[in-house]
Amino acid sequence: MKRNVLLYKGIPEQALQKLQAHFNVTYFDGINDNNKSAFLSALAETEGLIGASVKMDAEILEHAPKLKAASTISVGTDQYNLPYLAQRNIPLMHTPNVLNETTADTLFTLIMCTARRAVEMANMVREGRWTSSISEAHFGTDIHGKTLGIIGMGRIGYAIAKRAHLGFDMKIQYSNRSRKEEAEKDFNASYMDMASLLKTSDFVCVMTPLTPQTERLIGKNEFAMMKKSAIFINGSRGKVIDESALIDALTQGTIKAAGLDVFEVEPLPADSPLCKLDNAVVFPHIGSATAETRFNMVMCAVDNLINALNGDISKNCANKDLLK
Repeated sequence: MKRNVLLYKGIPEQALQKLQAHFNVTYFDGINDNNKSAFLSALAETEGLIGASVKMDAEILEHAPKLKAASTISVGTDQYNLPYLAQRNIPLMHTPNVLNETTADTLFTLIMCTARRAVEMANMVREGRWTSSISEAHFGTDIHGKTLGIIGMGRIGYAIAKRAHLGFDMKIQYSNRSRKEEAEKDFNASYMDMASLLKTSDFVCVMTPLTPQTERLIGKNEFAMMKKSAIFINGSRGKVIDESALIDALTQGTIKAAGLDVFEVEPLPADSPLCKLDNAVVFPHIGSATAETRFNMVMCAVDNLINALNGDISKNCANKDLLK
């Protein structure tokens, strides 16, 4: 007899067919005020959950007494309360690795766009303000040969370091909970404390997960440590930085510029000062947003749920260490 699974995000037909081959699938196209009541009712018989971009807190999951596994179509797990799931012995599966290279491409695009003022200069052309040869007032900053400091040398951090060192001859230094010998061997990366990294890096790229320990990790004091010529890149989670402190740093010239793919509130409000600053390049959280990678993420999440409900959480379980 097939188990009941609840899908709360639209997925490609191929992935849906694979889910339906293994489970009885109930589908919700996102959760909103109009369907939330029906969603909560459907949770009563649900043994598996799969989806993304919806907060699945304890208040919601209390309606799912039969839940055996959840699978998020993301590498980030902040939509779920991991200790709560562990208390109920429910594994949360996620999709690391499949998006590493694509997200690293996005973050390095931010580095390049910000350093060369690409968005600002493109807008100048579009708006008809390019009326003479480019002057010093419009010069950008070199990337090659500079120092890149990475806070959080995980899989994506490593992929960014690879592009920077091998492609742009950049010096790599990093701050992390533990040493990453592979990065040190492959890219001659230097391991150091965060304060030293902030003071000496030309580019600072934050790639840490959002945890109680990393929330507001970068604020007024940290921006003040950076070089005035430093460019700050955030591809982790918006709440890892103090956004108002960043706005102040950009406005006051504490740092040169910032490139951001994530924000405290998403979508970023149109009246945010970040939208008006020429020295801020803002992307709409497109880190993994290519057709190929998003498809691979969905298929990975489907396989994760199939494996978990069959008792195999050996691969891609985000809270494995917390389970009983």
